[in-house]
Amino acid sequence: MDRGTRGELISRLAEAIRSVTTAHPLRVAIDGPPAAGKTTLADELAVVLRAQDRDVIRATIDDFLFPRAQRYQRGQYSAEGCYFDAHDHAALCRVLLDPLGPGGDRRFQHAVYDRDTDTPSSPPATTAPADAVLLFDGVFLLRPELIDRWDLRIFVSVPFEQTVDRARDRGTALAGSTADTAEIERSWRNRYIPSQQLYFATARPTDHADIIVYNDQLQLPTWEVRPHSSIHRI
Repeated sequence: MDRGTRGELISRLAEAIRSVTTAHPLRVAIDGPPAAGKTTLADELAVVLRAQDRDVIRATIDDFLFPRAQRYQRGQYSAEGCYFDAHDHAALCRVLLDPLGPGGDRRFQHAVYDRDTDTPSSPPATTAPADAVLLFDGVFLLRPELIDRWDLRIFVSVPFEQTVDRARDRGTALAGSTADTAEIERSWRNRYIPSQQLYFATARPTDHADIIVYNDQLQLPTWEVRPHSSIHRI
């Protein structure tokens, strides 16, 4: 276990990425529960890597959602619906992870869905350099359907109760009021946290992570490299 400043953590993660060699773009999963800080971490890491002249592809699981009617077919607060019905993993593999993987042609799309309009999205395909890095953040990334598609697996860990607090604070900041606090609390306790508990029980994501970032203290995080990891320098 190591502890350091935020900047030290990002530098260590960038070093870990440099230590992994592949013959294709490096596919990095940044997994963790909602409101754990995955997107912020991925964005910060992208800045550092780009400053080191590395070509970075940023993408997120939110751009690979199924339409809302399918996501909530089991009900608005269904944990099973959140885990099984929300994300189009087949499309994610087809247009992004497999093209960037072994034997792929490196022509990829970073999205298949527009959340704002709840409609399919089809951005133009782009060809990635062979030494590019895909930083992909989202929930449930280390599940069986996806586990073998990642070259480096980072799990951002935060106690579930703290994710509720962060979601509540974030919702209040975005809405400018506390009107939606009860709805956020209900969604977290009935849908998001139980779906994470289902994920942990069935997929055991931290067992498969190369690096775990304990992100409960944002400016003084702790991290560890798992014993099975192929990363020797961090």
